[in-house]
Amino acid sequence: MDPVTTAPTEMSVFSLIIEASLPVQIIMLLLVIISIASWALIISKYLAISRTHKQTREFEQDFWRGGDLTALHQSITRHPEQAGALARIFDAGMSEFLKARQRESSTDTQMDNAERAMRATYQRELDSLDARLGFLASAGSVSPYIGLLGTVWGIMHSFLGLSTNVTATLAAVAPGIAEALIATAIGLFAAIPAVLAYNYFSNAIDKEANRFDSFMDEFLNILQRQTK
Repeated sequence: MDPVTTAPTEMSVFSLIIEASLPVQIIMLLLVIISIASWALIISKYLAISRTHKQTREFEQDFWRGGDLTALHQSITRHPEQAGALARIFDAGMSEFLKARQRESSTDTQMDNAERAMRATYQRELDSLDARLGFLASAGSVSPYIGLLGTVWGIMHSFLGLSTNVTATLAAVAPGIAEALIATAIGLFAAIPAVLAYNYFSNAIDKEANRFDSFMDEFLNILQRQTK
């Protein structure tokens, strides 16, 4: 009689993760934590940059309407946290300009004080926008290697297990290799969104920084004309 061939047990991703060796499971858990933290940062950073972009556009509209700059400055001073990054840059420069004018300082002193105040606020605002972006860069670059470490460990564990078997067949080694490759897949799943988000946010922040720079130059020109 022919020997009865048993059908291979159906494998699923969940069962492979559960049956993986402890070091591989720990690596998978670490990658899942990195992925969750990356997505939380991506969502919060997207909302923050979108809010900054909207506030910048609204302030530029108010500024270029040609109204009284002193009145605009006073309205921003009352609620600086709600005004936006560009409005706070304007507020810092306008405050120093008015203080220097009250002290009857020279024109150069008035302009220098306004520019230094705006530059300092500009840097703080950019630092706030850039905050924690380094985590996305690190997650994007390190996650595939962490996943690869889990894969290498899993394959080593699988082949070491074959040393105790008399016959080495594909059916015997396939589950071990499959569960090892899942670690690489999870690593890529954590890395790809982090890299895409980092590039997108870096580009968006650079655009905002260019808008801030252009505004400061134009605003300083306006103040220069007022001193004459």
